[in-house]
Amino acid sequence: QVQLVESGGGLAQAGDSLRLSCAASGRTFSSSAMGWFRQAPGKEREFVASINWSATSTYYSSSVEGRFTISRDNGKNTGYLQMNSLKREDTAVYFCAVRRGLGTSTYQYASSYDYWGQGTQVTVSS
Repeated sequence: QVQLVESGGGLAQAGDSLRLSCAASGRTFSSSAMGWFRQAPGKEREFVASINWSATSTYYSSSVEGRFTISRDNGKNTGYLQMNSLKREDTAVYFCAVRRGLGTSTYQYASSYDYWGQGTQVTVSS
């Protein structure tokens, strides 16, 4: 079992940066793939970024590529999402997720993940 707790959300202005953290409990985090998703009001949850267990492979949605960076520190059981050049359309609740098993690949579908955090709100104003 893995429990995930996101932090780092808040209010930002367009063009600002925020860094989200995802603290994981349990021994399996370091060998698991991790992803970030977001859900805006009235919209479906959408993929943001994914990283494999060794951080040798990452994948981004086209809407954030070049602005966001996903990373992880397996020694600290923590994943990160660095968000730069924020836009109003980045406003959403951001969730981290972990896939059970050895995560050699990245995964863009929510159904691929087994554990989810409660989310952290990011609000970007213009």
